[in-house]
Amino acid sequence: MAATTACATSGKEGQQPRLRADALRNRERIIAAARETMVEFGAEVPLDEIARRAGVGNATLYRHFADRLELIHYVTLSVMSRTADRAERALAEESDAFQALRRFVHAAVEERIGALCPLLSDGVDRDHPELLAARDRLESAIEAVMGAARDSGQLRTDIAVGDLMVALTQLTRPLPSSSCMDFDKFVHRHLQLFLDGLQTPARSELPGAAATLEDLRRRS
Repeated sequence: MAATTACATSGKEGQQPRLRADALRNRERIIAAARETMVEFGAEVPLDEIARRAGVGNATLYRHFADRLELIHYVTLSVMSRTADRAERALAEESDAFQALRRFVHAAVEERIGALCPLLSDGVDRDHPELLAARDRLESAIEAVMGAARDSGQLRTDIAVGDLMVALTQLTRPLPSSSCMDFDKFVHRHLQLFLDGLQTPARSELPGAAATLEDLRRRS
């Protein structure tokens, strides 16, 4: 996986010696804990809390990540890589193309894909080569799932990847400090309603044009 490979280095700029197995496990625990706490409390969650959630000391966290921005960089890589994995597995393992799309959309919730936008707005270098590569892989994986559903005649033709990502982002956007602890059960219900609206035959004509990821990047 792209994120695993990236996380085996100690910095964003150059390749470093591969980490020992225990150090790599600590690094992966920190990234996982950061993803969850940033979803719950936002990108400014104290790093001490992330270390506590990961079950490591503060010194261990700083040994792997120089600062908050570097940690956010690798959290973003992890989310994109794991989400691409989900899309590729769904397409490979489901015989029905629209079921593969359904499976991917619901799986993207588990990867907290809606947390990406707020993280990327916090000073992260969006044009870093690692992020560009991860973004391209994710876009290709989603394109493949949607293309298969479209080719099967089940996905309406006026929908593009950008449309899907806008909906996923909005429906799974984290609610920092929310008291709605069972939020996920509502998300999956609403995603199912959204997916029903993607199927053919279309019940209405959509205003405007289908949104690509390039459209979203240009507008941001």
